[in-house]
Amino acid sequence: MTTSELVGTDERAVVAALRESVRGAVIGHGDPGYDEARRVWNGLIDRRPAVIARCAGTADVVEAVRVARAHRPVVSVRGGGHQVAGTAVCDDGMVIDLSGMRGVHVDPAARTVRAQAGATWADVDRATQLFGLVTPGGEVSRTGIAGFTLGGGMGVLQRRYGLACDNLRSIEIVTADGAVRTASRQEHPDLFWAARGGGRGLGVVTSFEFDLHRLGPVVRKALVFYPYDQARSVACGWRDLTAQLPDSVSPELVLWSVPADPAIPAALHGAPVVIVAGVYAGDPADAGPVLAPLAELGTPLMQAGGELRYAEMQQAVDPAFPDGGRYFFKSHFLRELTDDAIDALLACDARRPTPQSLVVLRTLGGAVDRVGPGESAYPHRGARYNLSIDAGWTDPALDDTAIGWARSSWDALRGHATGGVYVNFAGLDAETGRDTVYGGSAGRLDEIQAAYDPDGLFAAAARRP
Repeated sequence: MTTSELVGTDERAVVAALRESVRGAVIGHGDPGYDEARRVWNGLIDRRPAVIARCAGTADVVEAVRVARAHRPVVSVRGGGHQVAGTAVCDDGMVIDLSGMRGVHVDPAARTVRAQAGATWADVDRATQLFGLVTPGGEVSRTGIAGFTLGGGMGVLQRRYGLACDNLRSIEIVTADGAVRTASRQEHPDLFWAARGGGRGLGVVTSFEFDLHRLGPVVRKALVFYPYDQARSVACGWRDLTAQLPDSVSPELVLWSVPADPAIPAALHGAPVVIVAGVYAGDPADAGPVLAPLAELGTPLMQAGGELRYAEMQQAVDPAFPDGGRYFFKSHFLRELTDDAIDALLACDARRPTPQSLVVLRTLGGAVDRVGPGESAYPHRGARYNLSIDAGWTDPALDDTAIGWARSSWDALRGHATGGVYVNFAGLDAETGRDTVYGGSAGRLDEIQAAYDPDGLFAAAARRP
């Protein structure tokens, strides 16, 4: 059955079967709330699934998979957050929606947290910070834990504690046969390997268990705004500094326009700037000498860092990425940041189409590279930087301009990159090939997906980067 064939009698049969077996809401065409249920964070995405099964728990997921096996619609799986490319929602098929499954349980003695797949990083941080514990999460608190972790999961603590997927202890997953499995280093280690960086298309992951680390509730952060006319010298200095800083900080450099934040002087709102940031992953009392050089790369316009609560820090940029905005992200990995690469980057940024668009350089290495290249499906160990080209806008009339800028910038920077692409910043459906996203892991991922889903129930999800 193709995507377009789940209509009429077949659609009604699927909806009826789900309503008979799923405790959560089942929403089809014409039902109240359908447009809201199909809406995702990225306003660029406008897909119309045949049915949305809002699962209340793992048992509902099992029933949804059973119905999908019987009727064979195209299936997509939705977690709790952003998922820039919008592949959580499909046209004409079935959405297995986990966004209502947001339970979080912390075991402070074991230093672990188990969170359901609909949880966001705000949900996880709220629970873990009660005990002064943290697992590396996203940089926007409304990001969902599921897609973020399954794709690797970069964040502000990565050089100290690794990627989100590096902190996984186990997952609960419903595979295509409807079985509920726990995957860990001891049980179904092949599934566990795949879930750490290549987990799309394996089944429906219903919960994640993470290791926790001592950090918070108060941390120290450097946040320095430099004038845009210092961009090249600041970028070169930042590059040189990143080679010297310890793993307790994961520095970032952002080319952006100052957001209309009440904490920032109104005279700066909208001005193009260079932002240098870093969070100290340790005792705030020890942070000063480590973070101080980030404010010595030029003459700052202002500094907005200092001590703050970790959970508040993680929420600070949420307003800059509102629900319903239009977004398109592309990325590269770089082994080095040469002067020529910086010049090319600045040339691309000079064409930035909207104030909401930005370019981000994140520093890798440290704990990210202490995971062996074959220990997980995440294939981009060894890169020194990740470059993210993030188009953001609100007016649909700017779709072609904004997307075109991100794509042309990505093309212009290919010669400075490794050839790998971060799956969570890979553009839209099928825009980036699996070999580019998964590198040397692609072949083994195909084998594992074939073993657990021989009939291709989740084939559409597996094909989408």
